[in-house]
Amino acid sequence: LSPFLLEYRGGAKNKKKKSPDGTSQHAGIIGGNEVEAHSRPYMAYLKIKVSNKTDTTAYSCGGFLIRSDAVLSAAHCVAKKGVNITVILGAHNINFQERSQQRVRVVRWVIHHKYSPAGYKNDIVLLKLKKKAKINKNVQLISLPRHNERVTEGTECEVAGWGWTSRTGHPSDVMREVEQEVQSEEPCQLLFDNYQRQSMICVGDEYSKKGDSGGPLVCNQKAHGIVSHGLESRLFPKVFTRVSYFEPWIRQQLRRFALQELPASPSSQ
Repeated sequence: LSPFLLEYRGGAKNKKKKSPDGTSQHAGIIGGNEVEAHSRPYMAYLKIKVSNKTDTTAYSCGGFLIRSDAVLSAAHCVAKKGVNITVILGAHNINFQERSQQRVRVVRWVIHHKYSPAGYKNDIVLLKLKKKAKINKNVQLISLPRHNERVTEGTECEVAGWGWTSRTGHPSDVMREVEQEVQSEEPCQLLFDNYQRQSMICVGDEYSKKGDSGGPLVCNQKAHGIVSHGLESRLFPKVFTRVSYFEPWIRQQLRRFALQELPASPSSQ
């Protein structure tokens, strides 16, 4: 199984990048088209550093803004010790410090208590920003579906992010977007032993491309899925975390954010 990670390209001292589960890979958006600048104002770029006594590894994931102080992403992006996260909002070209960008540190986060890296079950994390984002034309929230609201087979959705222009090409500095079609459950049930219909969505056909780990699957202007995992040997289908299944959990964590009653994040343990 392969999570979809983006290599962070911000510093000359970076070593060969690895995903959180230790596998080196090219992932992220493969193909797709550049979007109009700031036309996906809910998108978040997660700049992640993992430090231990001997080394620092840097990589990035996608995410999306659901409240002015909260970003939703995939748990596998941050499920390590020594993690430091900066969220960049309002970005189009991630290699430039655009005036539209807001860079905010993440002070704490909650990984779903039943998250399992084996099969990427419950692959969801909610990030608490140090300060509230300034909502404007370049930085906005995206709506979530109601609890257990289903997105039907055949629905055309979009996944935006920063990634590779082709399987053998170079990373894209600008935001790109790929179209994804929701599939029936059967292809994913056949390919993935741990596929769970209630909490996952099967997405993509032979014409589809990848999306960035943690980024949203946007269907009918709602974030119905979170890019989770797939098989490294093939581009389709892919598994997304089903946001509507976790809607009560998300609301509960948002209330805790407001009350500052969160448990300690992994980086502080």
